[in-house]
Amino acid sequence: MSAQQQTLWLFGGIGALLVLASAVGWLLKWRFAARGATDHPVIGNLNARISAWWAMVAAIGVAFVFGDTGIIVLFALVSFFALREFITLTPTRRADHVALLVAFFIVLPGQYLLVAQRQYGMFAIFIPVYAYLLLPVLQALSADTVRFLERSAKVQWGLMISVYCISHVPALLMLDIPGYAGRNALLLCFLVFVAQISDVLQYVWGKLLGRRKAAPELSPSKTVEGLVGGVASATALGAALWWITPFGPLQAAGMALLIAALGFLGGLVMSAIKRDRGVKDWGHMIEGHGGMLDRLDSVCFAAPIFFHVVRYFYTP
Repeated sequence: MSAQQQTLWLFGGIGALLVLASAVGWLLKWRFAARGATDHPVIGNLNARISAWWAMVAAIGVAFVFGDTGIIVLFALVSFFALREFITLTPTRRADHVALLVAFFIVLPGQYLLVAQRQYGMFAIFIPVYAYLLLPVLQALSADTVRFLERSAKVQWGLMISVYCISHVPALLMLDIPGYAGRNALLLCFLVFVAQISDVLQYVWGKLLGRRKAAPELSPSKTVEGLVGGVASATALGAALWWITPFGPLQAAGMALLIAALGFLGGLVMSAIKRDRGVKDWGHMIEGHGGMLDRLDSVCFAAPIFFHVVRYFYTP
């Protein structure tokens, strides 16, 4: 099967799932309305999430039409909005404005330009070495020492999560995997789909069977039952998608388990930051999902590890 056929089958399957989910959501809403009841909050949230998923899948589909360039531009925009959410939620001072301008308009596009040029050597160290050293210098030159360590850490951590980690998703396009030429975009789909479906299934299993809180101080909505059911289901679905990857079924299951587990841990870290700032969501950009970082918190932590595991074991 060609890469184009595999892509069509994949998006066709996702479209069918969304049609089914939309039908279920509409039916549940209709049943409550028929009883004269007001909208149930869980059903309302479910339908909002489904609508948002339609928009997100459509955006990814359009990016695929434009090939590697479209995908890289899409994730560069995702990083821009994610970094804006992070900086908005972790306010800085006037003295940090030069460093922030450099972060948004030099470091961020520079990182994605390195991805487009397939410059792995510089891509891997550009932010954690050069940007991490440059930005505190720019902040120090302002001569404002009030909470300097805290302020510089905010900018650095924002770049790490919102730009460096997310850029590893389109960076999968640069990997030269024997026997997999022209299919790297499908590997990107595998990563994003498993991470996102794990989140969804953890939510569903948690609503159905959830009893024991997994991390009540960090994320009260996450349960042990939801975690186990969601990760196990995502692992099984990942194994079923082995045909779009360079992996065998068992290897695909192992990769899916890695992605789902890291996604859960990433979600806890991002929840800890939100609790520290006293907010529930990173923003309100995506209806039913909060902000961009609320939707990508699991991908942020899974993407770099997945990228390097694939690069280490599957490329010459």
